[in-house]
Amino acid sequence: MQHKSKTYITGLYLLTLLCSLTAYGQGQIKTTNLSLTKLPNGIKFSGKIKTAVRWTDKSGDNIVITTETGEKTNKKEEPTDDGREASLYAYHYIVGKDSTFLAWKIYDFVKDCSFDIEASFIKNSFQVTDLNNDGVAEVWIMYKIVCTSDVSPCDMKIIMYQGQQKYAMRGQNKVKVSDKEFYGGDYKFDNAFLDGPTMFRDFAKKMWNKNIMQIWGG
Repeated sequence: MQHKSKTYITGLYLLTLLCSLTAYGQGQIKTTNLSLTKLPNGIKFSGKIKTAVRWTDKSGDNIVITTETGEKTNKKEEPTDDGREASLYAYHYIVGKDSTFLAWKIYDFVKDCSFDIEASFIKNSFQVTDLNNDGVAEVWIMYKIVCTSDVSPCDMKIIMYQGQQKYAMRGQNKVKVSDKEFYGGDYKFDNAFLDGPTMFRDFAKKMWNKNIMQIWGG
């Protein structure tokens, strides 16, 4: 009886360990970081690269690049105007054997700003997942844009693509205005998120709350 009991406990432990490892791996997509020298022909972008990753799923061989221009002066404006601007981009390319196809593109910006300006991706927020395990990756892009002369929240957005379907969560981050007073932090889901799987909204909320506090330059 003692031998059988030990065998049962060992088997139960191994089964539990296997289930834990399986659960840990759910929703994860293995990506590879790319350098400028390893980008395939046909990939074009504006700005300076912040993220460049590659992965394979049911849609094929995928590359996503995020870029920022940083603050710059709009040379088209009159010399008496400040005319500062900043932009950011995200590109999703699908790489075929003989061609490269732009699946989608994100472009957002701040223009004609005479105050503090920023258009930047939230640090360490970029993710590629497969939360519903359908073999098609979800690409999560999170960023903030602002032109302000005081302590104000930034406009903050989470844009997620699964294939060609776009999901958007828009609002403001949160700033501390005194020891016990905060301002901002509200958000709204678009219809795609509202009509989509609950797991997508839950994941987006976690991303939002993790990055809700304003960090200038970050």
